[in-house]
Amino acid sequence: MIKKAILPVAGLGTRFLPASKSIPKEMVTVVDRPAIEYVVREAVAAGIEQIILVTHSSKASIENYFDRNFELETILEHKKKFDLLKEITEILPAGISVISVRQPQPLGLGHAVLCAKSVIGNEPFAVLLPDVLVKDHDPINDLSLMIQRFNASKAAQIMVEAVPDHLVNQYGIVDVKHSPNEGESIVMQGIVEKPAVGTAPSNLSVVGRYVLPAKIMQLLENTPKGAGNEIQLTDAIAELQKTELVEAYRMKGQTFDCGSKLGYLKAVLHYGVEHPQLGADFKLLIQELLL
Repeated sequence: MIKKAILPVAGLGTRFLPASKSIPKEMVTVVDRPAIEYVVREAVAAGIEQIILVTHSSKASIENYFDRNFELETILEHKKKFDLLKEITEILPAGISVISVRQPQPLGLGHAVLCAKSVIGNEPFAVLLPDVLVKDHDPINDLSLMIQRFNASKAAQIMVEAVPDHLVNQYGIVDVKHSPNEGESIVMQGIVEKPAVGTAPSNLSVVGRYVLPAKIMQLLENTPKGAGNEIQLTDAIAELQKTELVEAYRMKGQTFDCGSKLGYLKAVLHYGVEHPQLGADFKLLIQELLL
């Protein structure tokens, strides 16, 4: 069973400047909680029990967020603000641990994943890129279905979603024989990085969720620097394909790129209108602005 997930959070968030100059982009709030919490909740809902943050010295606030704050808890209890006390003490469910390892140099996603090798050991694991929020519509989330498929097939799973044909040059596009139905997987031939419009093998773009065998760590150790002079996870996956099946899982949910400013605003709108306390008033506010 897959119980560990790697969340690479060491990036500097240049797409989100100037806010990310002093605030980790993962800690920017989507409505009333930081974006990183949504990603951790997604992992926990899929059965993950250990969250591994691959982090940077400037990102201590992320680790602190998932730790207990005795002073704050004591004040809230003294003031009888029990609803708030419950919220901050239940950010992490019982039995879930968060640990961190440092990425000493910004050498790419593949390198970030490799930094967690000693924690992963010889177990399969998930990777969730925290820039991307995945909003699921079904009780069983997409990551859960990817893990179920991995357990059944032992094939690495790469989450993908359909994008408009005229935008394929902005994404990594998977090469598959045909497009699977939502919630299903299909064997991949490869990944083409930002293909020219009209030349893409499909319209299925890589989302930022992976379920990978432990073997990928050995491959990453021997992966030379690629695009951007960085160690690329996609290069290691391409090497894995030479000996094992890798499948593209077509997601059922909806993604929001919170690493971009417009994607972040879109996430705030979607999560805001469904907020249990604020949703109704937020909808009225949007209607007022449209008048």
